[in-house]
Amino acid sequence: MRVIFGCRDVCQAVQVALLLGSVSVRAEASEQHNPPAVEIYPQAGVIGQPRRVSEQQNRSRKRHQGEWGRFNMGNGEFAGFGPVGVYGVAPWAEDWSDLRDTSRRHDLFDPLKFIALNNRRTIWLSFSGESRVRYWYEAQPRLGTVGHQGAGRLTTRNLLGADLHLGEHIRLFGQLNNGTAAGWRYYGYNATWRRRLGAEQFFVEVKGKIAGAHAGVMVGRQQFLDAPSWLIYNAETPNVPQSWNGIRGYALWNSFRLDAYNFIGTQITRDHIMGGGFDDGTRLYGVDASTALPAFKLGHETVRSFLDLFWMGFRFQGKQAQVFCLEKEIAGTQTRQNIGFRWYGNAPDFEYDFSADYQTGRFFSAKEGGNRPISAYAGRAIVGWRHSVSSLHPFLGVQAEIYSGTRSQRQHGDIEGFVAPFSPRNGTYDVSRTFARSNLMNIGPTMSIAPSSYLTFHLYVPFLWRQRMSDGVYSSSGRYNFLSGRSLRQAGRWVGCLIQASMAVQLTQHLNYRVDGGSIEMSKGMRRAGAKNGTFMLSTLTFRF
Repeated sequence: MRVIFGCRDVCQAVQVALLLGSVSVRAEASEQHNPPAVEIYPQAGVIGQPRRVSEQQNRSRKRHQGEWGRFNMGNGEFAGFGPVGVYGVAPWAEDWSDLRDTSRRHDLFDPLKFIALNNRRTIWLSFSGESRVRYWYEAQPRLGTVGHQGAGRLTTRNLLGADLHLGEHIRLFGQLNNGTAAGWRYYGYNATWRRRLGAEQFFVEVKGKIAGAHAGVMVGRQQFLDAPSWLIYNAETPNVPQSWNGIRGYALWNSFRLDAYNFIGTQITRDHIMGGGFDDGTRLYGVDASTALPAFKLGHETVRSFLDLFWMGFRFQGKQAQVFCLEKEIAGTQTRQNIGFRWYGNAPDFEYDFSADYQTGRFFSAKEGGNRPISAYAGRAIVGWRHSVSSLHPFLGVQAEIYSGTRSQRQHGDIEGFVAPFSPRNGTYDVSRTFARSNLMNIGPTMSIAPSSYLTFHLYVPFLWRQRMSDGVYSSSGRYNFLSGRSLRQAGRWVGCLIQASMAVQLTQHLNYRVDGGSIEMSKGMRRAGAKNGTFMLSTLTFRF
């Protein structure tokens, strides 16, 4: 009963938000250099940018990126704090200090974004919030292995944050979360979906100018988005986003930046205000260096690009750390060192995004003792044509990916399967979360149009193969058990294809409606082994301020 009433309460809150959002100031839509509405809440990567933002639009006071030099280009994600437009994936990355001047306040919620606490207006408070209602439908969840046909799920989440600035150099940020989950023939709900009230983030930041750089140190519980979004992101799907506990230091010059961090995971298996405290078995640490490269010519096109180099260490356990060997699963702990790069660039008529990662490390068996070396890799490329001056703002491209698999018949030797255990962004690959980034190769067309400033459509059709015949197919919850023993090879290398389409409507500055849907078409070999075709649909209404 508590869950049902929680859903009802949140739905009523969103209905109120819709009424409030509808009176959000649309007069600014005609303001010169105003960014298009589809960029109010940008997503990571090329696919997440349905319409290119000009330099004049990007410097509009309506966008709230910080002073990041050349890293302010586009959605600003190469600054290391996640994408930021009017709002950011990490709300503490938004800079609302321009509202110190009350004449610049035009939106209904602007008074909540800058609340002066002293006469000089140097101590101030900013509030942020998000309420999301999502409905899911899956005809054959997890390729029919869940046992629930026609599963319907209704989830809600609420995030409320407060950002206290004590002058220019000290800030405290805190954020609470709340989540409910219900439905019919549903499955897979745990503490990441249902939370009465939890501390999502709480950290202290000390910042200032050091050697010409905007530098800072962040200590406490926080989001971390300074990595390729297909490797680590924000846990978009469940109600409780991913957060980390520890320390992070950064320094941004005009064209170069450094980032170093050392985190312990947040325990999320308990419905508790602190989420159960620290998860000592989950670690994340590393160093990142990015540079805005000099512009160069390719034919008649001037290309602007960024290069990101990273070393990142993982330590994790649980289901995703299991190793599959013959007919059994071996539990244990994995440590993985990631060495990789991302090179992103754009010109007037095209964009590209290349990234790769090599993983080395060790698997430590929990019961059998001993350890095995890890040697895995992944690569991702997107190349496309974008016609920004067209009324439809089309992007037509090709996306290709490879994630290594392992030789599961081996009981010794290298473990070669790639793993991305920390909530990569599913929307850039498989919004249904039916397939995980392991033992897969895929290629397919991706395209989007933005026929108006508030509307965008996207289509993506990846064709999938297994990278190794001796390894199975994985979901976000683990390996599918219909592929084992003789069926590993009998099913063939060809897996199938995903037909995915989406529509997003920015109803007001604060209210966004999005529909994602698709069809999963499995190969004959996979269907003979036990997989089933299916369809899915996600409908999401989100309110932000």
